[in-house]
Amino acid sequence: MDMDLKGIIHCIKQGDENGVQTQLQEFNKEYAQCFFFDAEERDRKKQRKLEEFRKNKVRDNSDSDSDEYDQEDQGVILRQNLALVLLRFIRTEVKYHLLRAALRTLRILSRDNKSLGPLVTDSALVTLAKLAGLTTSGASDECYEPDSDFYDRIIASLAKANVLQSRNDQDEESSAFDEDINSEITVASINDMHRPNVHHKELERGRRDRRESKLEDEEEEEEAVGDSGEEAQRKEAMKVLCNVVYNSSWAQERFSTLRLMCGLIKRLSSVSCSSPSSVRFYELRLMFLITALRPELRTQLQLEGGVSILTAALESCLEVQWKEQYECVLGPADPPISLEASQCIIEILKILFNITHSTHRQEPSENDAALYRHLVAILRLCLMRKSTLSDDTDELQGHTVNLLSALPLQCLDVLLTVPLGPDSQQSQGVNMDCVNTLLLFMERHLESGDKIKEKLTPILNLLTESCRAHRGTRHYIRKHILPPLKDVSHRPEEGSTVKSRLIRLMTHLDTDLKHCAADLIFVLCKENVNRFVKYTGYGNAAGLLATRGLLGGQGSRTPSSGTQYSSDSDSDTEEYRQAKDRINPVTGRVEAEQADPMGGMTEDEKEEEAKRLIMLFNKLSRDSIIKPMGVDSEGKLVPLSGLRENSLVEGGESDGEAEEEEGEKN
Repeated sequence: MDMDLKGIIHCIKQGDENGVQTQLQEFNKEYAQCFFFDAEERDRKKQRKLEEFRKNKVRDNSDSDSDEYDQEDQGVILRQNLALVLLRFIRTEVKYHLLRAALRTLRILSRDNKSLGPLVTDSALVTLAKLAGLTTSGASDECYEPDSDFYDRIIASLAKANVLQSRNDQDEESSAFDEDINSEITVASINDMHRPNVHHKELERGRRDRRESKLEDEEEEEEAVGDSGEEAQRKEAMKVLCNVVYNSSWAQERFSTLRLMCGLIKRLSSVSCSSPSSVRFYELRLMFLITALRPELRTQLQLEGGVSILTAALESCLEVQWKEQYECVLGPADPPISLEASQCIIEILKILFNITHSTHRQEPSENDAALYRHLVAILRLCLMRKSTLSDDTDELQGHTVNLLSALPLQCLDVLLTVPLGPDSQQSQGVNMDCVNTLLLFMERHLESGDKIKEKLTPILNLLTESCRAHRGTRHYIRKHILPPLKDVSHRPEEGSTVKSRLIRLMTHLDTDLKHCAADLIFVLCKENVNRFVKYTGYGNAAGLLATRGLLGGQGSRTPSSGTQYSSDSDSDTEEYRQAKDRINPVTGRVEAEQADPMGGMTEDEKEEEAKRLIMLFNKLSRDSIIKPMGVDSEGKLVPLSGLRENSLVEGGESDGEAEEEEGEKN
């Protein structure tokens, strides 16, 4: 890592603001998209070694690996010292442009979890929180005048680090370095990141935040057009806090202890989301991270009216206009949701999920139910409206589905109470526009191959619960997924229809996913075993039937969910009735005529073949290669040996009872 830290310190000491800004801007430009300082450098060295080995065909057996680690450790020391110097520097009276450059440098350094030591102290967190507008007082109120001795000590410690020859020497000198600067930061707090309970997670490579410009020059251009100086400063400080909280559980704990959540809640409840504030997205991102990582802060936000605050922010982002109490104005000519608004909405939905995911099975109070219905009415807009980018539309719908699946089921009736329009989808006189959107969302992600469980499980659960709760919804979804059977010449899982793709999921390797897909089809069949097997084939249905103890085929058994289904019958098509007797119940299709494998064999040969098969099965069973299973009286799979013993016991009991009855008669 090429960095003239001494030059930066020298410029700070001399008051050369232009020099400091120039060097920081060069650093920021070079490392703007760098997430792995050590790993990138190590990969480059490995590549050079590999090329040299291919060229010379000789392996270098020197201690170069140790030298590499020494250089990496020196790089960590440089980055820690740079963070320490900049934290000290930004606490002084610094001009806006210089302050922003320093915060950008700290943002880059905060991506590297090995350099987090100086950034996770209480003093550093409060300083960053104050610059981000989350607090107005605290440790950062301490006045820092230019201190030549502090910078001289940093330079002296760097000089010592440069002469290290081995890792052990580095560790000793690093300890001396900590002692040299203990007037600024304690040894324990510099090494907070090395505590055993601290969680570090490296940032993954991926697409850059679409809110960010690719070049720093473009950011300066945007600032001249839009962001004010204070707002740009708050945005940079907020980015640093997001990185630090994401990478360090110690910082998460201190964030909770320092009660910085209160300032964040105040910020979100005081400023309108529709205002042109680019920092709003990062405030929401920080709240999402902290509620996802700290359960006590999740509870705090909920108790302090987080649902109401975030619902108001969501309403502001969408610029909602109300028509009725739980009906928002939605017109075909509504403009698409802007990029900035859609990103903020997505963060709000994620935070709301964090604080409401436990309410699904709870009975809400009257006030909570009204609040959730108000939220669901807004979520209907999130489902129905488009974003500027198609990817944003899909992501927005996905997070909306997640949140809907977390809210109390009885509050989702708002989605269906909207009056019918000229182009509305309907079932039994009920508006099904939202249900149709959910179906289309599910179809797009069936067999997508990309995070299939993450994207499909919530929508499958939501549709299943909706079908159980509302007869019209079940009728509408069944019409699209399970139309009357006509062609029974193919297996149910073959083909590209929605039904075929869902049935393929019923034998998926992921247990949760296959159960969700099977549950949806089972509910569409009114939890009737015979009808379920008819549409899916016994082979595909066996997994769910075994889980629920329905392998015995009790078609009239009361649904496990307690749902009362209507008594309407499942009418068969003429094509199905003609082929019904020839359908193989296991595969669910009409099989081609097969030659009799026992044809031409005498009775003795058949008996010998049967004995041979029995011996083979016995051998496989004794060697524990297979375990013969049977279905007990409750429809559950049990080992055949246990089933036989139970039968004998039951038989003995019944014989004993018969003898007693006979004795009584005599």
